[in-house]
Amino acid sequence: MSSSSSSAEQPAATGTGDGDVRLPAAGAPKFDPTVPRKITSAIPKQRQKLLKWNGWGYKDSRFLYQDGTIVFTGDRYPIGGKVSLPHFRDYVVQNFNVDLSDRREGVPVPNSFPPPVPCPEFLEAMERHGVECSQDGEDRLIRCHGQTLHDVHMLRTGTFKRIPDVVLFPTGHEQVVNIVRAANAHNVVLIPYGGGTSVSGSVSCPEDERRPIAALDTSQMNRLLWLDRQNLTACFEAGVVGQDLEREVRQLGYTVGHEPDSYEFSTLGGWVATRASGMKKNVYGNIEDLVVRVRMVTGAGGVLERGLAVPRVSCGPDFHHVVLGSEGTLGVVTEVVIKIRPLPAVRRYGSLVFPDFGAGVRCLREVARERLQPASIRLIDNEQFVFGQALKVPGGLLDGLGDRLKRAYLTRVKRVQLDRIAIATLLFEGHADQVKQQEAKIFAIAQRYGGFSAGSSNGEKGYILTFVIAYIRDLALEYSIVAESFETSVSWDRCESLCINVKSCVRKECAKHNIQHYLISCRVTQTYDAGACVYFYFGFNHAGFANPVHIYEEIENKARDEILASGGSISHHHGVGKIRSRWYPQSVSNVGVQLYKATKRELDPNNIFAAGNLIPPEPSADATSGASLKAKL
Repeated sequence: MSSSSSSAEQPAATGTGDGDVRLPAAGAPKFDPTVPRKITSAIPKQRQKLLKWNGWGYKDSRFLYQDGTIVFTGDRYPIGGKVSLPHFRDYVVQNFNVDLSDRREGVPVPNSFPPPVPCPEFLEAMERHGVECSQDGEDRLIRCHGQTLHDVHMLRTGTFKRIPDVVLFPTGHEQVVNIVRAANAHNVVLIPYGGGTSVSGSVSCPEDERRPIAALDTSQMNRLLWLDRQNLTACFEAGVVGQDLEREVRQLGYTVGHEPDSYEFSTLGGWVATRASGMKKNVYGNIEDLVVRVRMVTGAGGVLERGLAVPRVSCGPDFHHVVLGSEGTLGVVTEVVIKIRPLPAVRRYGSLVFPDFGAGVRCLREVARERLQPASIRLIDNEQFVFGQALKVPGGLLDGLGDRLKRAYLTRVKRVQLDRIAIATLLFEGHADQVKQQEAKIFAIAQRYGGFSAGSSNGEKGYILTFVIAYIRDLALEYSIVAESFETSVSWDRCESLCINVKSCVRKECAKHNIQHYLISCRVTQTYDAGACVYFYFGFNHAGFANPVHIYEEIENKARDEILASGGSISHHHGVGKIRSRWYPQSVSNVGVQLYKATKRELDPNNIFAAGNLIPPEPSADATSGASLKAKL
């Protein structure tokens, strides 16, 4: 399955050895003359200078309680600039019984770190191949975790038992090939690290791994290698961050349109490795729809890639799907050819109000049946509607929405209760006539299910707030609240019942643990012909509990069991990682597990990519050799 082929065919780029990349001499005018080029990333190599070391996002952006109200700092987001959020303060106090005067400070950045496991021969090889390395303790700590609740709570309260021994910063495909070959020669474990946004535990180090562990940071592999205007494709190195990628192609008049919630910080390679999905997948597709060609350096040091960058082939199994979702266990994605589209002429927001969540689900199902989905259509339940109202800015776009909705209910949707409504937010992108027709048809369908328009401004605000919600968890942890999201995909006929069953399961588990102040809510975030993606948000006040993260994980595991029993999947786009690996065999069958293991043996015979995702190796008395771990596969 692996080979040593290169991407020399047109329109691949060729290296010059001095850090530049040039197109082949035969390059046609269809290729943009401003590329290839190195991208100046919004995220620096030393991530901790700009991003939080123990939380989500930018250091200057956070929810903060001060002077009797909650504010959001910084000017990167619409609700920033220290605008007061008094409704949010009241919501937190009333629903979680929080004493906002009792703030819990996290531990400071450590000043001592576990000593690295020695690997002098490997480091000498890296020096020979010109690969930059760092054994700085803070650099290693930053790259030992993702963004799971467990990860962030651990950073705020203690430290990790195992962190990488060295961080590598390759600058291109050939350096990655040399890294992998040296790792095989010197028995060093490699864990690919992209944007650090994983919520599956995929980048954490196995605690019983005794071999040296190197975090392979792809951030310096972020060049735009070429852009083909005629075929609407572009080739990027895999370490490019989402916001950088989109900015670069927009400057040339195009868009990729892939917008996961982590879009600001996650990387193209990470999207491929986890089978990512974005909010605008209805128009642009999920990552598997966007990818034309992938290059991956396998654990054996070979290169796995499909030959030509053509739209479709029929020559046996598609090996792209070996790479997609492999979660860093088979190799490192180095380059991706991806589809691009001209920038849309029109971008318009909208929102719909439904009498209850079930009516909204049935409307979304009808919209999907007619294949009328706009770029994004998302449905939130009443709990999330109330939560969103708490985030409204006084005098802003959402101010007074509750009163307006009450009047609308009295005059247009009689005998419907405000405490049951559900809200759908819409984003349309395309040509003006196309958007207008699509909007009219969707609103007509909504009327059949008791829905009506709540205006474009509310839709826009709801869409943009998606990027801010992740910051709330950091505030919650400061006031004894643990919270996390988990997702699934489910067929349409089971969508509503799954939501009801999972909420009921969580409520019962909270009662068993004597948890009195909590939130469990859900939203439908992506829709398909055959079903939808459902997100759940769960958090509770853990004051008085000795091990809140463990309790949270117990309850989420019960919820995951209920999801599977109700016809849902273990994940829609978060991936498996370590925290969902227990359900992997149930999801793919025993034959599927054996097929994955056979692939692992072929592509990574020495278990160099030993992160332990998908199928973690059994504990071994001797974890010092790749052979001992390989035997478990």
